[in-house]
Amino acid sequence: MKDNQHPDTGSRYARGSAIFAETLGLPADAFTASLANVAPRFARYVMEWEFADMVGESSIDARTREIVAITSLAMLGATAASVLRLRITSTLKAGVSMEEVIDIFIQLGVTAGFPIALAAIHAAQEQFNSVELV
Repeated sequence: MKDNQHPDTGSRYARGSAIFAETLGLPADAFTASLANVAPRFARYVMEWEFADMVGESSIDARTREIVAITSLAMLGATAASVLRLRITSTLKAGVSMEEVIDIFIQLGVTAGFPIALAAIHAAQEQFNSVELV
């Protein structure tokens, strides 16, 4: 019987972990360890479903995928702020310029409202400052 409390380290999990690390620039082990005592299955879902299946099997290129991610996360507002900042960095890594990121968020002002756009622009500003220090 499979233990549903611990991540499966099979090939799907390993493939997702590699894509996670490549996309986000973070070790998958650190993410998994951060959830080990609370929600280890969730870490497995992220590696297998989000990264191995959704990202790994997508026909959408990384640049487009990251634009979709930051747009969606910005629309979620404060509940997604920390993940938005992380994905702004991965968006830059995927070849989207800082100017394009800001223009994406300005466009959100029309469809999602100015508070959403402004919050996303501030998140981008924070990330740009940290990226420039590297």
